[in-house]
Formats: sequence, C-alpha cells, structure tokens
Amino acid sequence: MIRVGIIGCGSVAGFGHAPAIHRTSGVELAAAYDPVPGKAQEFTQRNGGQPFDDLDAFFSHPLDAVSICSPVGVHHDNVLRAAAAKVHVLCEKPVTTTREHAEEMCRAMSFADRLLMVGLVYRFSHAAQDIRRWVREGVIGEVRSLRLVYLWNLHGQWMNDGSGKWIESPLWRGRMLEGGPMVDCGVHQIDLARWWLGSEVVRIHGAGAWVSNYEAPDHVYAHLDHESGAHTMVDMSFTYGHTAKEPTSTFTYELIGTGGVIRYNREGWKLEILDGSNTRAVPGASEKNFEGMYEAWRDAIQTGSIGDLPDVEAGMRAMEIAQEATRQAIEQRVAPSRPATIVS
Repeated sequence: MIRVGIIGCGSVAGFGHAPAIHRTSGVELAAAYDPVPGKAQEFTQRNGGQPFDDLDAFFSHPLDAVSICSPVGVHHDNVLRAAAAKVHVLCEKPVTTTREHAEEMCRAMSFADRLLMVGLVYRFSHAAQDIRRWVREGVIGEVRSLRLVYLWNLHGQWMNDGSGKWIESPLWRGRMLEGGPMVDCGVHQIDLARWWLGSEVVRIHGAGAWVSNYEAPDHVYAHLDHESGAHTMVDMSFTYGHTAKEPTSTFTYELIGTGGVIRYNREGWKLEILDGSNTRAVPGASEKNFEGMYEAWRDAIQTGSIGDLPDVEAGMRAMEIAQEATRQAIEQRVAPSRPATIVS
C-alpha cells in the first residue's frame, strides 16, 4: 500500500485529490498538512488520515509519497522537504515559476532517487486519451489545426460576504494576480496540444481583452506554431458571462486534419470523429480525471516508468508558453478610447 500525504488542504485537495486517492486501489491517504491551525484537522475529519499543522511532524509520519496542493509560492520548499524525506512527489501545476527553482527541485529529487511529477490532470480524461490515440493512429490524417476553448466566469468576480455586502471574490483576485486565465487554465490546453502532437511550440503570439481591471487580461488568446507545421489556438476567459444572471461556459477541443475532424464538447460529454465516410461518436468524459492520474502515479512508483504522467519539463514548458502569451497581450494592449460601462 502506497501511503500518501497531502500538503495544502484547499479546494483542489478536497474535490480532486482526496476522493481520487480513496478510489485508487493500492493507495491510501495517510496524512494531511496545512499551516492554518485547524484546517488539516477539518480536512482529515472528512477525508481520513492524520492531521498536521507542523511540517516537520508531517514528514516524520510514515509516508511513501506526497501530493503538493499548496500555493505555488511554496512548491519549491515543499519539494525540497519531500526530497529530504525521500518520498515521491506529485505537484499541482504550476510546479514553480522559475527555471532555477525547477532545476533545483529536479536535482534534489534525482539525488533522493524519487519521482517528481506534475498534476496536469487533463491528460487523463478518457476523451484526451482517445484523442491522443487517434492522432497517433492518423485517423484524421495529419493534424494541421487545433482550437482549444475554455470560456467561463471563474464563479464570478463578485460575491456576497453573507451580510448583504458585495465584495471581490478572493478566488478571482488570487488567480488574476497569479497571471490570469491562460496561466491558470490555459496551461492544460497548451500541455495537451504539445502532448497530442508530440511537437514543440516554436512561435507564440498572445492577445488579450480586458473586461476587468487587472494588469493581466481576463480573456486571453494564444496562437502557437509547432515544429510539425500545425497551429494551435487556445482561447481562455474568466469573464465570459460573469455579469449574467445565469452564466454559461464553453469548453471544446477541435482538431482539424488532412482527413477529418475530431470534436469534443464537455457540455454533454460529446466526442466524435468526422471524416469522409461517416461521423463516429464515442462516449465522452469529463475534462479531468484525478483517479486516472493517481492510477498512473501508483504504477509509476511501482515500476519506475512514468507513462503519460507529465514531468517537470512538460509542466514548465506549458507555463512558460502561457506566461509569454500573457506578457505579449499586456505589452500590446491598446488603451480604450473611453471608460468601459457595465450594463445591468
């Protein structure tokens, strides 16, 4: 049994990691750490394991691996502590923000002879796995264009504080200050494009739109040229319908090849191949699959073969592309000729 400890008891640990650990055979949730007093205890009351608010005590507990779900600013320190404790690491994206830190983390984990993987969970969706296989088999010929779109409202910029007062959502503010939608969400689509095609991005162009009032755009477009000659367009938004009473979202993958089209629509879990002979529909899936990721991580720990798990280089490359697209959008921003107005 692989004993896993979770570092950081926030939302992704609660809705993604802990349930997946419980559903994965051969893996158990042994401990959880959070520096906020009482947070780990509350987490383990719901999910099991021993709670810790002291990191030394956490790493003194018998563990084989840790899942790092803490804020990115402490990922570097968390990974170095895990290396010192000689445990395997699955780290949420972004693994870190600098190449220097990434290289130091890799060296430490290599010296400890333990795995360091990145939690780009979209790879493990059954839809993403099907698309990967179809591209390799050439079912739509050579892929020339990818359109990867995720337009949503990030649960709204404004929230009621419980007393009737409307305040800015801490979730919104935090993710915008960390870089906005391309850095937060677009890294998944960028990783998928590189992984599906097996082809590196050689040219990046970013553009943005500002509905909100942060330095980073809240709606970002990245146009990516690959070594293979294919082009990927990634379209990401935090402000799609965020002022609507009933906001909706758009989440699609489209791969256009010389012999057909692959289309995925998360709304309804629709996945299909359109070619010259017919349209073939297969069962779709959620865009995420934490259980599939943990099964792959369990297998990697047991065999030493990482399979489809993204390594640090894959995680860093996706983040750097997202950051560059966002930087270009900010640099090329055209100031509005008049103040924006919100129509209610």
